[in-house]
Amino acid sequence: MVASFLVFLAAIVAVGISSARRARGTKHDYYLASSSIQPWLVGLSAVATNNSGYMFIGVIGYTYATGLASIWLMLGWITGDLIASFLVHRKLREAAERTGEVSFAGVLSQWGGESWPHWQRLAGAISAVFLLAYTGAQLVAGSKALHVLFEWPIWTGAVIGAVMVAVYCVAGGIRASIWTDAAQSMVMIVSMGLLLIMAVSALGGPQAAVAAMDQVDGYLDWFPKDLVVPGLAGGLLFALSWLFAGLSVIGQPHVMVRFMTLQSAGQMMRMRVWYYLWFSVFYAMATAVGLLSRVYLSDSGSFDAELALPLMAQALMPPVLVGLILAGIFAATLSTADSLVLGCSAAVTHDLLPRQIERPALLKLTTVALTALALAWALANKQSVFSLVIFAWSGLASAFGPILLVWAFGGRPRQGIAVLMTLSGLATALAWRGLGWHDAVYEGMPGIMVGVLAYLIFQRWVPQATALHGAKSSG
Repeated sequence: MVASFLVFLAAIVAVGISSARRARGTKHDYYLASSSIQPWLVGLSAVATNNSGYMFIGVIGYTYATGLASIWLMLGWITGDLIASFLVHRKLREAAERTGEVSFAGVLSQWGGESWPHWQRLAGAISAVFLLAYTGAQLVAGSKALHVLFEWPIWTGAVIGAVMVAVYCVAGGIRASIWTDAAQSMVMIVSMGLLLIMAVSALGGPQAAVAAMDQVDGYLDWFPKDLVVPGLAGGLLFALSWLFAGLSVIGQPHVMVRFMTLQSAGQMMRMRVWYYLWFSVFYAMATAVGLLSRVYLSDSGSFDAELALPLMAQALMPPVLVGLILAGIFAATLSTADSLVLGCSAAVTHDLLPRQIERPALLKLTTVALTALALAWALANKQSVFSLVIFAWSGLASAFGPILLVWAFGGRPRQGIAVLMTLSGLATALAWRGLGWHDAVYEGMPGIMVGVLAYLIFQRWVPQATALHGAKSSG
């Protein structure tokens, strides 16, 4: 089992390191691969980055605990992501080419032709904090799997993951990340598919599997029982909030930057075919495996639900395939961790610090330093992977999603209004979580709505107030 895991993992690392042959030694190549990536690679990379250790560990643990009602997370997330794609992705790629910017915040700050230096620095600081938290969650996910299957100390997987991420990010920048993402997406979908087939077969087929799940009280209910708003209205609100979770992809620098590396905006549709086909199949299989895990691991009070997948793999599969499953989990965590670290590096070197430091050696040194910080975060973390990922995801979405939506719909926010949108959206999401309301409604939903509302109110009110004040002064 250990040997097969190490073989699969070594192959993935080799793919990333081999990308160094294509490196051009410029910041545009390090952060955007010189905008030369083919549609199928962008699609698979975005899938692997989006469907991370959060899917293998967090979503399956959530499904184990919640039951069939977790399907709304899948349906809402994919639907919201698809809506975001048609609203934003092509326009973002065009804006990246028009502005010549290499960071996500840089593109947004110059989208309308004016420079927003103060907002860009604010966005860089927010990105750095939340992307580091997100990276920490991925390293935790990998370490949990290794701890269960190999009984290694809980910190081992986090350290191995951090070292691997640093090695191939330094070797080839985002090109290395995208190449390894594509390889990792293959391992992810094969490993999840094998586990699903073996689990259903062990139960005697699909009908027997459904019958076994039906024996768990309330497990096949369509909506959770503990909704804050009872009845159908609460269920619809629950489902709608997860649609906003999918829409929140527009605020994720590490995912959106993938679309900025595409060869041209005209290839966006071809990329979507790869992205959404792979995304839908993988998410459906992960949800099914999560549901089946409750049948095999029925004592929900005796273990961490986020360990359901590795424990079930160990119970059902031969050692060599358990090694493949573990490689799939670890590959998923790395595919997102490397993207997050590079996004964080771009936020620090391009958005926060003077641009004179954007030399290749310093970019790579920054990447290594940020990976070390993410590792420290992971080792100190006490939250679940699911909770930490949703926290980071919603924070980034609430900070950047409203501005990107306004730009996409033709709005023209000023820098002061953009700062207000970012701060009000982020504050709303954090307050929502602090009050505990995120258990009923994903906090990114009110965060995005408040940010957009701030634009609608103040973009109209401020000019009128200014004009009125000027008229009184002149009178």
